[in-house]
Amino acid sequence: MPFYPLNVQKEFERVVINYFVDEYAQGRTPNPCLECNRYVKFRHLIAKARFLGADFLATGHYARIERDEHGVFHLHQAADDTKDQSYVLYMLTQEQLGYLLFPLGRLRKTEVRELAHAFGLPVAGVPDSQGTCFVGKGAYTDFVSKRRPGLTVPGRIVDSRGTVLGEHQGLLQYTIGQRRGIGVAGPEPFYVLRLDLERNQLVVGTRDEMGFTALIAHQVDFVSGVWPAQRFECEVAVRYRGTRYHSEIEPLNDGKVRVHFADVPSAVAPGQAVVFYRGDEVLGGGTISVAENLPPVVTI
Repeated sequence: MPFYPLNVQKEFERVVINYFVDEYAQGRTPNPCLECNRYVKFRHLIAKARFLGADFLATGHYARIERDEHGVFHLHQAADDTKDQSYVLYMLTQEQLGYLLFPLGRLRKTEVRELAHAFGLPVAGVPDSQGTCFVGKGAYTDFVSKRRPGLTVPGRIVDSRGTVLGEHQGLLQYTIGQRRGIGVAGPEPFYVLRLDLERNQLVVGTRDEMGFTALIAHQVDFVSGVWPAQRFECEVAVRYRGTRYHSEIEPLNDGKVRVHFADVPSAVAPGQAVVFYRGDEVLGGGTISVAENLPPVVTI
């Protein structure tokens, strides 16, 4: 089987690694897999496959592609919901979906391992990969701090009224919605509400104070390639393999939407993806810009 290496080191550094570091430097929580899928992986692999004359490009992603009677491609969850990767594939275009094959999408991971054993493949028993590929075995905080040492400077932990509760060991160690490992105690559990980079303060509060009722997302893509003309209802996930929340999507301008939550999520972290689902179908998604506290939407 011929092997064709592609050197995308410089582009990967620019659009994935630098993005990853810069997002943390801005107090956001990035998802580098999304940017890799958007700008590097599928674009270069499909271009190379077409150049070689291949009819399709097959990958090992756990997701499913369906084509309807009108020739429109739809993206669906994998049969194995414990390995489903549809959350990080919402940016795929109709042209890309028409060229891709996801042969593992209808199999469970246990079935894939059984097939690998049957074919004598040496990777049959290799443990599932964990963490961020370019970080390696170390912690992401070490990776980022080497490039942005100012993010590890200690500072104050304060509540929403500005009362000093303790000291943090660098804002890089925390993400919005985090509960464990904050290092301060109170009558109720504390959650991270905000990272105040200007004052180098970690703002914490109770779960009630986290009550985000809406968010704005940018760089939004819809799998159909068609921008919605009006609001629509669906379920959304704000974390990979996270809980889904019934919501209403309000299209805005410049590739943005506002997501109104009917079910209030436990946490919304800017920088993460918000992905729109209807049943097991992925409708689209975008990157969370900001969480909002708005009056709840009343659906008539």
